[in-house]
Amino acid sequence: MKVVVYAISKNEAQFVQRWMDSMGEADQVVVLDTGSTDDTPGLLRARGAGVVTQAIDPWRFDTARNRSLELVPEDADICVCTDLDEVFHPGWRKALEAAWVPSAGQARYRYTWSFQPDGSEGVVFWYEKIHRRHGYRWVHPVHEVLQWEGPGSPGPMVTAEGVQLDHHPDPGKSRSQYLPLLELSVREEPDDDRNVHYLGREYLFHRRWDDCISTLKRHLSLPTATWADERAASMRYLARAYEAKGAPDQARAWLFRAIAEAPHLREPWMEMAQLLYRQEDWEGVLYFTGRALAITLRPDSYICEAEPWGSLPHDLRCQAYYHTGRSQLALEEARKALALSPTDPRLAENVAVLS
Repeated sequence: MKVVVYAISKNEAQFVQRWMDSMGEADQVVVLDTGSTDDTPGLLRARGAGVVTQAIDPWRFDTARNRSLELVPEDADICVCTDLDEVFHPGWRKALEAAWVPSAGQARYRYTWSFQPDGSEGVVFWYEKIHRRHGYRWVHPVHEVLQWEGPGSPGPMVTAEGVQLDHHPDPGKSRSQYLPLLELSVREEPDDDRNVHYLGREYLFHRRWDDCISTLKRHLSLPTATWADERAASMRYLARAYEAKGAPDQARAWLFRAIAEAPHLREPWMEMAQLLYRQEDWEGVLYFTGRALAITLRPDSYICEAEPWGSLPHDLRCQAYYHTGRSQLALEEARKALALSPTDPRLAENVAVLS
């Protein structure tokens, strides 16, 4: 099979060598550079990548992705879309070919989107940016996704066990373009529930509480917004916005709704525990962290956050036991928290103080 990696780039010279090392298992690498002012194109060409430079104006990610896909040869069997701040673990091609079937449309693979300060994994989910050459097109100005536009059905999605892609972004890179592009995306497709959810979340990031609240309520009202996990996330974000506006009772009500919507997720249980922690309701903290810890199957979607699966539940339980005079139980939880975050000096100090 002919495997081709394609990407877009702009001012990413710092990542070129690492990325090309990682992508070297492909038969070919092609890149659309959208206007670098550093030596990104030259460095890529020196490593053997095919590079075309073209400004995308007005900027939108789907247009850039589609233009980069056009650079992939027509006879490619498998297209692998990555960004220059991403790295495959060695052996990814062999694992991909083992999973691929001639009729496949896309492949899903494990993706680590973020890492904790100690180097452990943060947010992890399964991604789907590997696909057959013909019939697919990228859509949406931002948070773009592949859409099948070929004849008939796209073919099955295969799971490529053993393919692992890590995301190591530049922390100084601005994401200011995301909000206007999400607003554009919702204007273009106002009933796309996924985009409306993302826009509400982005308003939350920007501390635009009222816009966040109205947008997420609209998300929940859409008839296509049926995925319980994402609906619960909207409810959790609504709770955060209401608490920020000084309405803790409404925040609590939305968290109860989130729990009812997706009781199989740790996130809503832990969000309630954190709210009660801030309110110094220690028995409530113990109850809701206990319910969260009873969930042992970690989901593989992007909704799954790192903190509920790390030291946080035990850390909160430690604090709750300590404040209610149960020092031995507090020490047990402190040790569990430290075992999950062994480089955290605060957790180490908790163990030392309680021992």
